[in-house]
Amino acid sequence: MKTFMDENFLLSTPTAQKLFHDYAEKMPVLDYHCHIDPREIAQDRKFDNITQVWLGGDHYKWRFMRSCGVDERFITGDASDKEKFFKWAEVLGKAIGNPLYHWSHLELQRYFGYRGALNKNTAEEVWNLCNAKLTGPSMSARGLIRQSNVTLICTTDDPVDSLEWHDAIAADKSFDVQVLPAWRPDKAMNIEKPGYLDYLQTLAKVSGISISSFADLKKALKNRMAFFASRNCRVSDHGLEYVMYAPATDTEIEHIFSKRLAGNPVSREEELKFKTAFMLFAGREYSRLGWVMQLHYGCKRDNNRLMYDKLGPDTGYDCIDNYTPSAQMVDFLNALAVTDELPKTILYSLNPNDNAAIGTIIGCFQDSTAVAKIQQGSAWWFNDHKNGMKNQMLSLASLGNLSGFVGMLTDSRSFLSYTRHEYFRRILCDLIGEMVENGEFPYDEDILSEIVKDISYNNAVRYFGFNL
Repeated sequence: MKTFMDENFLLSTPTAQKLFHDYAEKMPVLDYHCHIDPREIAQDRKFDNITQVWLGGDHYKWRFMRSCGVDERFITGDASDKEKFFKWAEVLGKAIGNPLYHWSHLELQRYFGYRGALNKNTAEEVWNLCNAKLTGPSMSARGLIRQSNVTLICTTDDPVDSLEWHDAIAADKSFDVQVLPAWRPDKAMNIEKPGYLDYLQTLAKVSGISISSFADLKKALKNRMAFFASRNCRVSDHGLEYVMYAPATDTEIEHIFSKRLAGNPVSREEELKFKTAFMLFAGREYSRLGWVMQLHYGCKRDNNRLMYDKLGPDTGYDCIDNYTPSAQMVDFLNALAVTDELPKTILYSLNPNDNAAIGTIIGCFQDSTAVAKIQQGSAWWFNDHKNGMKNQMLSLASLGNLSGFVGMLTDSRSFLSYTRHEYFRRILCDLIGEMVENGEFPYDEDILSEIVKDISYNNAVRYFGFNL
């Protein structure tokens, strides 16, 4: 019987162990997509207890607690932090097979030095241990980032954001980790949303451009893109149901936009035409700016209306959507490529059934301007577990260039989530080690170490063009 989560956790062969311990484990972390609040980094937030740093805002954990029948009072309600932690410890103790079990124990090991198992019987011990550790200077927001060997973080920011906290971090020479904004314009695109007109008023105010047409909207967004670029933004990100392609004339788009400005609802067909025009405009601007375009799709959000009305979005009521029509995806990318305006692009589908389709789509648009210019993104959200990561990498290797993969991201709101990079790297090394030991790839340490180090860190540095 193997020891529980020891130094060779998930590393099933000698080759995997060597690749991880000698190479992958030593590489820094580049977190090119997360949802960390830059204000907490600027103010170097201190945490009073483990619940604040571990359970606040973590809808992964919330979903599991609900599946165990835990009352909402102990999840998002008014229970004390200690009560919430004890409920989490109780259910985690039985989370066999769930990646939360591994993530949580990696975090306990790396940041708190706890190598036991958290459950209802050890909850008091772990609560006291973690809270004592959190009083130390290395356990603040910045301290946790430094401990994790992070060199650069890209947050997720709306076009109307002031980026004042990014400015404060950049001006503070005592903190040498770059924290850069990433452009997330979903609210500017989602014409069907009830608050869309209010959002346009805010965008007009911060850009100084009155918005009375789609042409004006594009001018306002270009103004804000220039502002983000002045803060070293290199990355965009979009949350989509799917990558649609419903082309329309400029006249049609202006009619749809005018209709919405007048306070009238738009049809589903009009919505898709508008969003297609929006995304084509955005893609061309990213190409001009040299930004990477990230497309996250395949999620059906806010499904439990009763709980959404109580708690709002991003609280654990989302699910995997149907597969993305690959023909529309190809047509969208082609519409940018045909005029040589297709930026570097990363495609993430929440539906694992899309892996092979993505693998064939990206192969249609690769060129000599970058290694793996069009990427299949890492296994995302409901797929960032052992099987999901392994299947995504196997599919990419089978249909494309695994060695050019930009690797892992946290996609998290927690400062403890950097152990997900370790989790990913262990799975990566085990996958490669298995290929080598099965005689499917030669044991050439020089080449193997280069592949592992590149996927762990170097590819992302080169791909995004960060100055590190």
